[in-house]
Amino acid sequence: MNPDERSPFRILVADDDPMSRRTLVRALEADYDVVECRSGLEAIQTLEGNGAALVVLDYQMPDLNGAEVCELIRSSCSPEVAQSPIIMLTGQSNAGHEIECLRAGADDFVTKPVNLAVLRARLDTHLRLHAMRNQLLAQNVELENWRRLQEQDLEAARLTQRAILPARPPALDGWTFASQYHPLMQIGGDIYDWVRTPDGSLLVWISDATGHGASAALLTTLSKVLFRHAFTECHAAACLMDYVEREFQAVFKGRSFMAAGCLQLWPGNGRALFCGAGIPPLLVLRRDGRVEAIRSTRPPLGLNKTALSAAEKCELAEGEAILLYTDGLYEVRNAEGERLGLDALERSLPPLDGATSEDWLARVIRKAREHGGDAPITDDIAAFAAVYGKV
Repeated sequence: MNPDERSPFRILVADDDPMSRRTLVRALEADYDVVECRSGLEAIQTLEGNGAALVVLDYQMPDLNGAEVCELIRSSCSPEVAQSPIIMLTGQSNAGHEIECLRAGADDFVTKPVNLAVLRARLDTHLRLHAMRNQLLAQNVELENWRRLQEQDLEAARLTQRAILPARPPALDGWTFASQYHPLMQIGGDIYDWVRTPDGSLLVWISDATGHGASAALLTTLSKVLFRHAFTECHAAACLMDYVEREFQAVFKGRSFMAAGCLQLWPGNGRALFCGAGIPPLLVLRRDGRVEAIRSTRPPLGLNKTALSAAEKCELAEGEAILLYTDGLYEVRNAEGERLGLDALERSLPPLDGATSEDWLARVIRKAREHGGDAPITDDIAAFAAVYGKV
């Protein structure tokens, strides 16, 4: 065979017996790039210096026997050396000797006198496995590089998404506010924001885009843009929602949707308006502990372009609170997969008991997540709390 047609794999043959070694080398060098070593120490030095795709070791050698050489190869600091396939040549055929070779790190063994056809078959098998392992390692490196880039992108997206969330609660005479956001992963599909109207009222909106991850996070950016644009045209909750519906339909033509809700509050009194589109009911906590739910009046935005929004009124007395939130708050599931549910969330709302809006909202979310125990959340959670008057 022309040397250029030989296998590209380098085979290292270590045997202290010159005749046995030369016989093996002559039999293999027609098909492989063969390096011969006269001892176990020379084999280790050659491996560390130049490497090899496969090692053929004679067991009986004077300085280090084959099993000892195996152990040294497997303990090498170089992964390429330590993972080299090793075939042991042994004159022993008892099970105990074979077990010793395998425990030392040999991948296979061939008994002497060597049947060259058997040895070639074993070589080809282990070289194929070696090539497949190298290919897998290369793919793993590519995958790890891809994962690292994805993590960097997600971190950049997380920082960007956090930047478009309000940095501090709004200020409105007679009211105190708090908000929290817990995405399922680094980024999520929930978002909230607020604006002041010319008449002094506060418009608070929240949205929950379909899906999770990057695609949903992009929709949150669009959601903020649409609501901000809507505010230039509308200063009432229902009008705002209808404007966003039209713009959302213009972009997606009914191929995507998002749940949303808008809450309008006025300074100095407990008057509130709520307009919901597929968002969970607005919860109103009364002073006597009762919880009232004001439900959405239209489907999620993007599903029905002919539907019109309607705002529902409610009046709060001093020391009462409102909770605006996305469905991740009651989609919390325990280890058995049982979700908390909306009814249980309403029953679990803690009393204000003099707490600030921040403390009360933290308790609301903590009690909801207690249902899940150590189980991770299964959906993004966004929540906004408003407390009217002195608690």
